[in-house]
Amino acid sequence: MALNIGTLFENRYRILSILGQGGMGAVYRAQDERLGIQVAVKENLFLTVEYARQFEREAKTMALLKHPSLPRVIDFYSVDSQGQYMVMDYIEGEDLRQRIERAGSVSDRDVILIGSAICDALDYLHSRNPQVLHRDIKPGNIKITPQGTVVLVDFGLVKVIEENSQNTTTGARAMTPGYSPPEQYGTAHTDERSDIYSLGATLYAALTGTIPEDGLDRATGKVDLTPVRKLAPKVNKKLAAVIEKALQVEPDDRYQTAREFRRALLDAGELTHLLTEEIFVSPPPEEVSSDGASGEKPPSKPMVSNLPASRNRSSRSRRIRRRRLTAFAIIVSLLAVTASLIFLQPELPLALMSRFAPQPTPTQAPTATVPAPTATLMAAAATATPDPTIQSSATPTITRTPSPTPLGGSYGEIAFATNRSGIFQIWLMDSSGNNLRQITNMEKGACQPDWSPDGSKLAFISPCLQRSDKYPEASIYIINADGSGLQQMPGSSTAGDYDPDWSPDGKALAFTSLRTGKEHVFVIDLTSGKIEELSNTPQSEKNPAWDPSGKNIAVSRVSTSLQVWILPTNGQPAWQYSRSGNFDNYDPQWSADGLFIYYTQTKAGGGLPYLVKRFYEDREGSKEYRVPLPGPGLIAFPVRDVNLSPDGQWYVYESWPDGKNHDIFVMDHEGKNQVRLTKDPGFEFSPVWRPGGSQTP
Repeated sequence: MALNIGTLFENRYRILSILGQGGMGAVYRAQDERLGIQVAVKENLFLTVEYARQFEREAKTMALLKHPSLPRVIDFYSVDSQGQYMVMDYIEGEDLRQRIERAGSVSDRDVILIGSAICDALDYLHSRNPQVLHRDIKPGNIKITPQGTVVLVDFGLVKVIEENSQNTTTGARAMTPGYSPPEQYGTAHTDERSDIYSLGATLYAALTGTIPEDGLDRATGKVDLTPVRKLAPKVNKKLAAVIEKALQVEPDDRYQTAREFRRALLDAGELTHLLTEEIFVSPPPEEVSSDGASGEKPPSKPMVSNLPASRNRSSRSRRIRRRRLTAFAIIVSLLAVTASLIFLQPELPLALMSRFAPQPTPTQAPTATVPAPTATLMAAAATATPDPTIQSSATPTITRTPSPTPLGGSYGEIAFATNRSGIFQIWLMDSSGNNLRQITNMEKGACQPDWSPDGSKLAFISPCLQRSDKYPEASIYIINADGSGLQQMPGSSTAGDYDPDWSPDGKALAFTSLRTGKEHVFVIDLTSGKIEELSNTPQSEKNPAWDPSGKNIAVSRVSTSLQVWILPTNGQPAWQYSRSGNFDNYDPQWSADGLFIYYTQTKAGGGLPYLVKRFYEDREGSKEYRVPLPGPGLIAFPVRDVNLSPDGQWYVYESWPDGKNHDIFVMDHEGKNQVRLTKDPGFEFSPVWRPGGSQTP
């Protein structure tokens, strides 16, 4: 259950607004009515043993921190089967990711100062006993306050290294492509040099506006790091070399300590006199709200100061003196208030104001009693910049009529990938989870099925030994629905082709390829065999999805985050469709009538995935609609690889509510009536409905 705005949580914290919404819960801005200060309340609604343990570890670790560039936890609540909550310092301002998106890139000087401040915080963490590793450093986890202070936030992947032990728990090995070092993928144990790599990647993104190549891909020789100055030629050569050293694949080739990295950064900017001073960077502009929101679109050029350097330094010195005096007065006042409260009022007992109802577990598949073909799509309005904020709002009623395909197919059939036979292959089943049969028998596995528009053929990829964001060396194959007629797509590249998506007329396939060294989107004409590259950007693009007219392809573009972009097939410039602040949006799909695009959303770089949709005609607006609507009686569950049934009535998707077993589920168009279709202990994903004209599952 999400906390309502205005709620007095624990008889102390007045909920003021939602700062961010993720798959595991939300983060709220609240007023501490005892002390008269603002705080952040972070919740965890995903209460499996491992996730709950990791959340509690995060709280206990942060509660012990005392450093100007690190927040602290000041309270913690846990109620069985209901939720966990930590109350933290509220850090206002913008995060570095928002600054990059707003300004295009960050100046050399500010990059050095931001890196220096974070290095100082890392030196503090790494010197604790036991040692603390952050392991999730990225632009979205670095805040810049209105006073110019730099703060490292979000310790959701924190690892505390006990003496003589490198063990950690489930969830702590999560990684953010581009920012995580190779060893965090499981190739070796992580240590303080892993944080140095992630900070180097963060500063690389700040300087260039582009995420560096993935660490694991570089470690396996698939790609090389693009030099900083190739993307940003005006960057100081010495600074570029420092960043690139921090990004070395081998930990022994990086800076060995955060203190060493900090000195190298300051030396690159001839700022070593700041080694013993408190660091301040350029604060956010006044139009950025206290929640870090800005209504501006990113300008085409980096921010440049028009003030002479000498004037900047003298003004900054005066500001620093004023801030220190103000901070001292605030600290004295807070100490006095705290002492009075301790003397006059003991701690209030724990009592949650609201109860969570457990998520219902349906026991049978949907039947013909489901209304068809008219679908009333109800969802929650969400403010997309900078963070989706769920609000209750009804959307218009949409009427659809299923269109039978030339060969019919079957509405009730679903193709999916599963390793229940020992290696991933493509299987079919009906919408009740019965009549299972294996379609492919590829020696090195198969996955990512996609139906032809007439339902007679499937495109898929092989090899596929596991789920992955990339499939190097994979090729696209086409097979008849009965398992006959296997053929490889002409013009296949040994570098890797994947993410097949059939054009509405069945004459072409869009796909992602590594044939140019970077993930880009291509289209092949299946009649002539001609292959054309649609991507024309230094950023990676993947997950292509045709609109029903065949005029546009939605893709996921990787910049400082994943966002949905639209590629016109006539060669016109691409344009950004989703703008969801500190969130990743990926795997876009169109509704059959083209009225909306639905896609997977997670907190940038981590968290549980869930489904949102956005009406195409509102592409200049800011509303997203989450499915299902969070609220009383609903506990968050993961949703990914979503595919909409031909008449728009049902979503089929992959989920793992127990935190372990990945199965295929369906839910109706409002996100209700969730039904588990597969129960095999194998890993199952990538479900797609077979096109057809029948109206009932």
